[in-house]
Amino acid sequence: MKNRGSISTFMLEHYKHFNAAALVDAAKGYEKHLEEGKKMMVTLAGAMSTAELGKSFAEIIRQNKVQIISCTGANLEEDIMNLVAHSHYERVPHYRDLTPEDEWALLEKGHNRVTDTCIPEEEAFRRLQKHVFKIWKDAEDKGERYFPHEFMYKMLLSGVLAEYYEIDPKNSWMLAAAKKNLPIIVPGWEDSTMGNIFASYCLKGELKPSTMKTGIEYMTFLAEWYTENAGTEGIGFFQIGGGIAGDFPICVVPMLYQDMERTDTPFWSYFCQISDSTTSYGSYSGAVPNEKITWGKLGIDTPKFIIESDATIVAPLIFAWLLGW
Repeated sequence: MKNRGSISTFMLEHYKHFNAAALVDAAKGYEKHLEEGKKMMVTLAGAMSTAELGKSFAEIIRQNKVQIISCTGANLEEDIMNLVAHSHYERVPHYRDLTPEDEWALLEKGHNRVTDTCIPEEEAFRRLQKHVFKIWKDAEDKGERYFPHEFMYKMLLSGVLAEYYEIDPKNSWMLAAAKKNLPIIVPGWEDSTMGNIFASYCLKGELKPSTMKTGIEYMTFLAEWYTENAGTEGIGFFQIGGGIAGDFPICVVPMLYQDMERTDTPFWSYFCQISDSTTSYGSYSGAVPNEKITWGKLGIDTPKFIIESDATIVAPLIFAWLLGW
């Protein structure tokens, strides 16, 4: 057996049944998948960046334990917001007791609440806005077009944000990904603060929508990336939460097989979802993995895991296992 750190040792000793056992099984399956030389996609939904997942996920990226990411526009930007405005965040542990008047008071302070954590609008959103607008505008003036994550990479790698860093930059997963130029898929990017800001510039006539590459272009990029990287055994799919971050990329396999008629396309070769959506009828996030077989996404023999728990607790534990912590 490999040498294990204190977290992994604790998991082995105490996580024997139910969701705890599923967590360990999924971690072992992820590890085995990588040991067999196969690649892994990680998808981020929810508010995992605001939950500071970068404290573990950035090292996963640096150690090549993920080869492609799919995330919401919120997760794409909120890791950078935490990087440059961390000291201005306000935690609200009593959020369950807030009245509508309390919530309005937070709005007036420029504090947008995500459960128990308020993101400061001026120090986070607006601080990024002035820098990313320049990058958007420069690209447009040159007749260039990029994906949302590529613009973020340009901003991070330019160094213009370094003076604002308020956390150890090693804990920013976006900075780690930028340094590796890791491919990221960002479906529905328009549903994010930066997406809204970009749209506002288009409405004002200061930018053109065509400067930003679209979701269809993300899908076609992913189709070619999957074809080039899947080999004969497929890519792994590690899904944190539900929603579009997972729904969008998982469809690339049936699209290639059925619509492109590339019948040698392998299924996703590992599947794990961490979700607090309990198994149900009619709910995609609550669907058991076997349902995905009927849609041509997973095979009969694909290792499948579902952990019905809080991803802010579970994901760092699985990453700790993979890192030997």
